[in-house]
Amino acid sequence: MAEEKKEEVKSKGPLGKLKEAVDDKDEQMAILSTFVRLGILVWAGGILTLNYVTFPGMTEQDKIDPTFIASVFTGVLATFGVEAGQKKNKSASSGGANISKKDMEMLIEKATQAAPAQTIRLEQAPMVISPGTPPKKA
Repeated sequence: MAEEKKEEVKSKGPLGKLKEAVDDKDEQMAILSTFVRLGILVWAGGILTLNYVTFPGMTEQDKIDPTFIASVFTGVLATFGVEAGQKKNKSASSGGANISKKDMEMLIEKATQAAPAQTIRLEQAPMVISPGTPPKKA
């Protein structure tokens, strides 16, 4: 009887399964990128949560400044298209798109009638505004 060779089947890790499932390199990198961003999102969310939550039976932990972690969290959320901070006044964020051309011209006309001159205050001395040469320093 001939001995049958048993082929050893290696268990493939997540990257091996990804390479097998998707042939295109760009798609593989996009999927890997998504998992990395999800990992960072979970990490940042966990750190932020631990900063504000106390567990019974544990001693009081030192509070950290959550500014950096919060910026990482919102930055990763933005890569997924989630806008974390929304403006309260939505009409101001539209950039004046609701004003017609006629209304804008009327506003400009009223502004020029009310203040035909502009005052500029300079806080730096000495300053000379003239067509001549500046005075020499002694």
